[in-house]
Formats: sequence, C-alpha cells, structure tokens
Amino acid sequence: MSELPASYKEFLADKSEMFISTVKPVLQQSAADKLHGVRVVYNPGSTGHQAHLDDSIPYGVVLEDID
Repeated sequence: MSELPASYKEFLADKSEMFISTVKPVLQQSAADKLHGVRVVYNPGSTGHQAHLDDSIPYGVVLEDID
C-alpha cells in the first residue's frame, strides 16, 4: 500500500473516524497511482461525505465541495 503524501495526512488530521473511513480509501487510491487529486463532496441528507478521484485536481491536492 502506498504511503499517503503529507498533504493528505494533514487533511485527515482533525477529521472524525467516520469521515476518515469514508475518504481514506480514495486517498490511498490516489497515492497509489499518483495521477490525480481527490474531491470530497458533502451531500446533505443521509449520504454524508463522498470522495472520488478528480482528473482536474493535481495529485496531492484535496478539495472539499458541496453537492
């Protein structure tokens, strides 16, 4: 498994365990291929946060957004 870059570790530093368990697999995927950054989207309602690779975001960058 690839080591997360410092920017991803810093992003997760103050987050809840529930948030981390949702987002970390996508951060790990990004760290493995080192091609794209990650967009974390907050969806109001029961779905909460979702994360996905985004080819418009440089590797090592995490952007938070509202759906």
